[in-house]
Amino acid sequence: MAIPMPIVQDIRRLDRQGMSRAQIARRLHVDRGTVAKYADMEDCSPKPKADRRYGSKIDPYAHLVDEWLEADRMLPRKQRHTIRRVHDRLLAETDYDGEYSTTMRYVHRWREANRGMPDREGYVRLEWAAGSMQVDFGMARARIAGEMADVHCLVASLPYSNMRLCVALPGENAECLCHGLMLVFEHIGGVPPVIVMDNATGAGRRNAKGEVALTGVFSAFVAHYRLEVRFCNPYSGNEKGSVENAVGFLRRNLMVPPMRAESYGQLSRLL
Repeated sequence: MAIPMPIVQDIRRLDRQGMSRAQIARRLHVDRGTVAKYADMEDCSPKPKADRRYGSKIDPYAHLVDEWLEADRMLPRKQRHTIRRVHDRLLAETDYDGEYSTTMRYVHRWREANRGMPDREGYVRLEWAAGSMQVDFGMARARIAGEMADVHCLVASLPYSNMRLCVALPGENAECLCHGLMLVFEHIGGVPPVIVMDNATGAGRRNAKGEVALTGVFSAFVAHYRLEVRFCNPYSGNEKGSVENAVGFLRRNLMVPPMRAESYGQLSRLL
């Protein structure tokens, strides 16, 4: 199956720069055979599509479905169109009378063709300077003062040294975020110059354009500590893979079975 043209462009650009084809495959999440095919291709002009004797019933409404799916990119994953929702809207809002399977095939093709497209403008270098810190929240269950409770674990990772720290908190709001970071700074005896986060949990809110507006509490915290805060692209966990791995390790190891503590402070010391 053909891959999107921006990926073809990236394959050929990286191949020209001398990057090995195995590295290109890992970086772009494609098969090595695909990399070789497009890197060696002499003519990259699009091939004319074969004529179809019979069109699909969804074709007249394809532009509308494309608009819905494109708009979904700016929304949380749980607030996006499912295939069923796309089909129901077509039936309710248009004269479409196709089967669900027709809608399903079209949405699958669209998603496959547009996978990974929002962030094709560039890549974040995965080389981290000393002092850079990645921060993320992870959820786990623990027994606090005899009762089972959801624990919001603020995990901080220093990729340069691979040092990892965790603070157990009752929530993921700005106050909890600032308190957890203060405990981390106190433990390491310093303040990192750069903090990298993903979805602005507790720090602020991301608008439809992808811009993050910090909360008043976190803005004051950043100004006090003279921090540079960066937010990676939505759903691009690879841009802060160190802390993502740390969160996974915490869930699979330290919190299995669920830990017991009399307070969140005691649980943090255990972690």
